[in-house]
Amino acid sequence: METKQFTGSPEDADLMRADSLAREIFSDVANKWALLIIEFLGDRTLRFSELRNEVEGISHKMLTQNLRMLERNGLVERCVHPTVPPRVEYTLTEAGQGLRATIDGMCAWTRNYLAHIEASRRRFDA
Repeated sequence: METKQFTGSPEDADLMRADSLAREIFSDVANKWALLIIEFLGDRTLRFSELRNEVEGISHKMLTQNLRMLERNGLVERCVHPTVPPRVEYTLTEAGQGLRATIDGMCAWTRNYLAHIEASRRRFDA
């Protein structure tokens, strides 16, 4: 198997990297838990247990995995306070707040088209 040599301009290479990164981030955050965590954090700073209580139905493992993924992508900041036991708090970064605005737009779209979506689903399922 041969690898292809990229022959485009540096600008094209930057666009390809940005496109690849966007797909990776979309894949990471396009799950119900990540979206709910971002929405519930909002403008607040919450401890792990507070966040787990807010996000109904999420397991300890799923919350941990999603918080790590969000932190890795620069959307959530994790702050560990040197206490016994350690107190860990989570807050959205500026990038996380920007994504939250997009999520809020998606929620508004859902509210606007809820009747249409429900009617379409009924017709399809009939």
